[in-house]
Amino acid sequence: MELFTISVAADLLDDLRARLARTRFTAPSASGWDAGTDPAYLRSLVTYWANGFDWRAAEARLNAYPQFLDRGQHFVHVRRDSSRPPVLLTHGWPSSFVEMLPLTDLLDVDVVVPSLPGFLYSTLPDGPLTRAAIAESFHMLMTETLGYDRYFAFGGDIGGAASGWLATMYPQEVAGLHVIHGPFPADFDASPITAEEQAFLDADEERDESDSGYSWIMSTRPDTIAAALADSPAGLAAWVIDKLRAWSDCSGDLETRFDRDTLCTMLTLYWTTESIGSSFRQYLDYPHNTPRPRITVPVAVTQSSEPPFELFPRSIADRAASDIRHYSAPRRGGHFLAFEEPQLIADQLSAFMRSVG
Repeated sequence: MELFTISVAADLLDDLRARLARTRFTAPSASGWDAGTDPAYLRSLVTYWANGFDWRAAEARLNAYPQFLDRGQHFVHVRRDSSRPPVLLTHGWPSSFVEMLPLTDLLDVDVVVPSLPGFLYSTLPDGPLTRAAIAESFHMLMTETLGYDRYFAFGGDIGGAASGWLATMYPQEVAGLHVIHGPFPADFDASPITAEEQAFLDADEERDESDSGYSWIMSTRPDTIAAALADSPAGLAAWVIDKLRAWSDCSGDLETRFDRDTLCTMLTLYWTTESIGSSFRQYLDYPHNTPRPRITVPVAVTQSSEPPFELFPRSIADRAASDIRHYSAPRRGGHFLAFEEPQLIADQLSAFMRSVG
């Protein structure tokens, strides 16, 4: 394990600004964001990214958090004077460890925030990037590298799914699991599907029909789209912010949840690490995932408010986990709930950890 400091070379930043200045913008195909990222908004953001954003200030803010590298795994590790087990905070796509920093500031236990394999400064494994493979690497980080006997796991999206695998693979070491997307069972064979469950499943299928184009191309032709995004920072921005806006609880106004400096920080990290393509690997490798066993460790769910999860019934989570200690649907905060509502998550996560011990 070695200390890590983010330090982007000046010539790389100069090249980024030059590329941004030469951006060719498309004409809108529909009104506003109806056909994807709004070209007018993209132009405004790209102009700020090139001329108004202070990367060095952002870099200094990030480097205020102790960061490390271990066997290709990048992570933030904040130690606090606490006798309680630490917590592992795990992000999803198209996010980064930056998503978890506001929550990190509000917790009173040791906190570990890894970058997912293939994201930013973390390398990909040799084999398929499954949820179980991510869980295995995170468990190695927590136990072998950092020496913790027990720990809590928190996450959403990919990180939440990997945390669910942590709970099933290492139930003796995982003290509890807190997720923002209620866990799914391996199947629905145990009992007939209820009307509430069917309504959610139908809404989930309908959502896929209108918002799965990104997933299909990253699952089937990741290198094709990665070639474009790795060469055009404006294209990268359009690809990422489309999902930040669509999935956050922002009522259509992205900057109510992500200010421009945060957006440009996230985009600059993706750009300078050249990792947008490798962040797609878990989509390409998704067919290698196997059904996850039932979760038996204590579980807390703070359900995100995003289509279709506002319809998610607790009964689905009960099918997937046998010991749900806390379940809430606060109706605020979307796919990036820890970033959008850090105090809400800090309060519920802390209460859950205290109740479990």
